[in-house]
Order: sequence, then structure tokens, then C-alpha cells
Amino acid sequence: MSETDRMEMIRRLLEAELAPRELEIVDESHLHAGHTGHGGAGHFKVRIVSNKFNGLLPLARHRLVYAAVDSLMPAEIHALSIQAIATDEH
Repeated sequence: MSETDRMEMIRRLLEAELAPRELEIVDESHLHAGHTGHGGAGHFKVRIVSNKFNGLLPLARHRLVYAAVDSLMPAEIHALSIQAIATDEH
């Protein structure tokens, strides 16, 4: 699967589960060229703003994001950097 396809799958899953007000997905795989152990899976950075994060601590927000993309880990996503922002903070 291409990195573009992976990004689109990540987008669809996050939109379906977290209904983000804002969502930015950055492919950082090129920064990890030659990185052993990832088996071709990608490295991504996600910045997401959602009502579902209101009242939650950062760890709980990250758990929601990971739960949403769980079907892609670790085969399609090797590493995921998350910035999860509640709409009441934005």
C-alpha cells in the first residue's frame, strides 16, 4: 500500500470515529529511510481537533486516536505522533 493510500485510510478512520473539526496528517516516512523493523509501514504525524476530546486528559485522547486506527497497526502504521486537541481548548 502506498503512503498516500495509508494517509487516506487514516483520515477515513479518524473522521468516522472522532468527527474532527480539524485534521492534519503528515507523512514522515521519508525521515526514517533505512529504519529497520518497520516492515514497510509508514511513520505519520496527526494533529486532530475534536469535541470527543473535551474533558479528557492527553492519555485518554491518544487512546481514542489509537483505537480509531487500530486496524492499521502495525502493518500499515509503524509510528504515529499525535497532537490531540479538545475543541474547548482550541
